[in-house]
Amino acid sequence: MLEFPRWRKIWLWTLTLVVMACAIPSFFAITGTPYPRSLPDPTVNLGLDLAGGSHILLEADPAQVAAQRLQNMEEGVRTAMRNAEPEIRIGDVSTSNGRLSFMLDDASQIDRAREILTPLMNGEGLTREWELTVVDGSRVVLTPSRAALDTAVTQAMDSATDVIRRRIDELGTREPTIIRQGDTRIVVQVPGLQDPDQLKALLGQTAKLEFKLVDQEALPSDVAQGIAPPGSEIYPFAAGTPGEGTSIAVRRLGGIQGDNLTNASAGVDPQNNQNVVNIQFDSQGGQRFAQLTTQNVGKPFAIILDGEVLSAPNINEPIRGGAAQISGSFTADSANALAISLRSGALPVDLSIVEERTVGPDLGADSIRAGLLAMGIGSILVIGLMIATYGRFGIYATAALVINVIMILGIMAALNTTLTLPGIAGFVLTIGAAVDANVLINERIREERKRGRRVVTAVENGYREASRAIYDANITNFIAGVLLFLFGSGPIRGFAIVLIIGLFTSVFTAVTMTRMWVAGWLKAKRPRDINI
Repeated sequence: MLEFPRWRKIWLWTLTLVVMACAIPSFFAITGTPYPRSLPDPTVNLGLDLAGGSHILLEADPAQVAAQRLQNMEEGVRTAMRNAEPEIRIGDVSTSNGRLSFMLDDASQIDRAREILTPLMNGEGLTREWELTVVDGSRVVLTPSRAALDTAVTQAMDSATDVIRRRIDELGTREPTIIRQGDTRIVVQVPGLQDPDQLKALLGQTAKLEFKLVDQEALPSDVAQGIAPPGSEIYPFAAGTPGEGTSIAVRRLGGIQGDNLTNASAGVDPQNNQNVVNIQFDSQGGQRFAQLTTQNVGKPFAIILDGEVLSAPNINEPIRGGAAQISGSFTADSANALAISLRSGALPVDLSIVEERTVGPDLGADSIRAGLLAMGIGSILVIGLMIATYGRFGIYATAALVINVIMILGIMAALNTTLTLPGIAGFVLTIGAAVDANVLINERIREERKRGRRVVTAVENGYREASRAIYDANITNFIAGVLLFLFGSGPIRGFAIVLIIGLFTSVFTAVTMTRMWVAGWLKAKRPRDINI
């Protein structure tokens, strides 16, 4: 076990120095020391508790998900009945009390209607998501199941979490924490964000884009009083638009959602030099958009964003190719923010901010100073104890400890992980735990010498026998660290990352590197006795 060929020494030292070199820029950044411009940018990201930033708690309204399901089912029912052969005529449609009900004009078609509606009521795997009942022989009532509603809310929140993550990534921030909390809440933590208002505006915008036909039969007087004709709904014009302060009636069904967008970018209209947002549909959305504009040439259609009308232009000619332009009273920043939101996808449900905290960078700097102070004091005490107890072997353990800490930082830099305050606690813990392996080895060597073993044999047996206990202990710690990382979040994960990395580097430095140093010393000096 004490044989180290030249090639192995070169390999171990090369690996150690390369990993340690990765930590140099990050070490300068964490300590706040200016570093040479020739070095690459530090790649260890500081968490919210160290770098400062924004903490926002968002909450969704499950009732909105249920209402959207009712609207989708209504549109599906109308389409299915209209496409039936022969057509099944329905009327008196209601979505009150969380149920969809409608009257059949011909009660004798109830069995055909039930057969047509069966595919719409089943979800994936033929799971029944809607219950159908017939009232008075001609009225069909569709009631969503509670399990289906709970599943829809869960899917909406999962989708909202993904949309939020994509939007924050567009801001160029590193390592945000975005996690579900409970059934209807999402926690967002963005370290180092200097403009929390920008984050709130970005997350608070649903970015639900719709194209709906204007109801030209609606009376302006009724619209002004908030009275919508049957089958229509009223939307106000957005602030800053030509129609600001007024409203417009649009057809509730039959429009196009912005779900089929593939790209959105801010631009400037060369004709009037106004900021606009250019959008591009995928093939399916492009076909639907072309069909809508082809069938309604000469009619106005409204461009609606988050329940407000941006504009209501006339369709002068069919719009093919899947490209369109959204105009309004945009500034360059607001057009870019809208483009980011549209590219990231619309939130499936509105999210309201129920809690907001801002952590200043000064608090993080104090935490770093306190953590470094604790690590420094702990290191001095451990180093003093090891040298006083084990002499030369304590010096080897001290060198391994210093290399261990630097290698942890270097690996975190290479993996682009985030350092949090619990991560610094993990560093402090690593300092105390890293020397455990050397204590086991040195004590085992001391026991072998008391038994009368020669120096080389005692050292060899000490490393071999102690290594078994070292590996067993680190495997159990590794399992605990993995579980913390998988099931934890935020600060817990930060601690787990440092713990897991520290386990590997501790074994490498305390067992492999110190054994190489001890073997080199024994080979060069050939001592008859060791002071341990």
